[in-house]
Amino acid sequence: MWILKKVGMVLTAVLTSFYFFPFEFSFLPGVNTKMAMAGFGLVLLAFRLARKQESRIDWDFFKLSLWAGAVSLIGFIAVVWNDTHDYTYATYLVSMWVWVAGAYVVICAIRGLHGGISVGLTCNYLIAVCAAQCLIALAMDQYPPLKHFVDGFLGSTGFMGKMEDRIYGIGASLDVAGSRFAAALIMIVPQLTKSAERGRHGSMGWYMTAFVLITVIGNMISRTTSVGAIAVLCYLPYASRLHKLRLSAGMKRMYNWFFGILAASILVVAYAYRTNAAFRENLRFGFEGFFSLAERGTWDVHSNEVLKNMYVFPDNTQTWLVGDGYFNNPNEGEPYYVGPEWHGFYKNTDVGYLRFIYYFGITGLSAFALFIGKAGRICMKRFVSYRSLFAMIVLLNFAVWFKVSTDLFLVFALFLCMDGEEDRVYEQRRLAEESRQS
Repeated sequence: MWILKKVGMVLTAVLTSFYFFPFEFSFLPGVNTKMAMAGFGLVLLAFRLARKQESRIDWDFFKLSLWAGAVSLIGFIAVVWNDTHDYTYATYLVSMWVWVAGAYVVICAIRGLHGGISVGLTCNYLIAVCAAQCLIALAMDQYPPLKHFVDGFLGSTGFMGKMEDRIYGIGASLDVAGSRFAAALIMIVPQLTKSAERGRHGSMGWYMTAFVLITVIGNMISRTTSVGAIAVLCYLPYASRLHKLRLSAGMKRMYNWFFGILAASILVVAYAYRTNAAFRENLRFGFEGFFSLAERGTWDVHSNEVLKNMYVFPDNTQTWLVGDGYFNNPNEGEPYYVGPEWHGFYKNTDVGYLRFIYYFGITGLSAFALFIGKAGRICMKRFVSYRSLFAMIVLLNFAVWFKVSTDLFLVFALFLCMDGEEDRVYEQRRLAEESRQS
């Protein structure tokens, strides 16, 4: 029975990874794992509705859908107004429901395996998946046969898959992976502090190890991960009440563990840096700024210099208000485009805020930001004990937009598929079980 439970947890983690880091199989091009799960999720939802079971689809979803519909409508107006064919965010309502349907499958799987669901349990799966992706990426880089095996079934490239100049996981690459790693790092904080308060030393060790793994290897995959690490260093003192100088005995033990694991990790990383050329190259990429500061006395990161040149603002009122109707590079997919040739993205910018403005103006950007904020607000109201966590993820989303256009609605979608009552019931049951065991 114990073995079956562990196997079930592994399979559920794989399913969670298919959702959180979607990719295409080489033998099934054009359909990624998220899309396949969304299709299954819609069937599952219809089946539950037909049997009059609790569907978890409520008024919050309806209101959120209206906001997503507003984003889509503004995007559609921008496309029609500018006579373009780029419907990237004109179909965001569909994208939202694809994410929700995929999230529904994950939540049903976790609920079915554990006999309940909670915010903490879902966070554990996301943290575990991100840590596993980092280990897989490092193993693929160090062991070519494994990389060859993964590349054999991995049909995606770019942010969903294969890269030539940096390490990657299974569907985890570039800034999209980095932003999700950053979200997972933030999730570690409430889990860590709760474990410290309850004296779960083993759990504290696991969360701290996961933090180190995701921070170090995640930065090798995408330096956007560092945004999450910085957020943790700001969030942890608040969550542990360090800023009030009133640390409990559990919190004191937590910080002792933290610095101990950090010191051990530094020794391990230093040894790998001196003995492994591939690891040394990847580490220098991931922490380029720190190496530059130590060796030359200046903070110098190549991507930051590139990013500075991407801050190209619109030069007319119409673009500021309704955009140009281009999110992707029109040279690659626009049949009637006759304007300048762009290398990479429209206007040569990958800055999230600017790409949104160029697509559907300040109007669309504002609607999209309100949509993300609304999703976070619903989660904050639904799970009061995790208010600060969801607030931090909303802030993370807006911070990431200074660099890249990815959004973190997929994180909120998971928690929108459960309610506050079942979170409370599961946590009470878990505490009761721990009390009986102790």
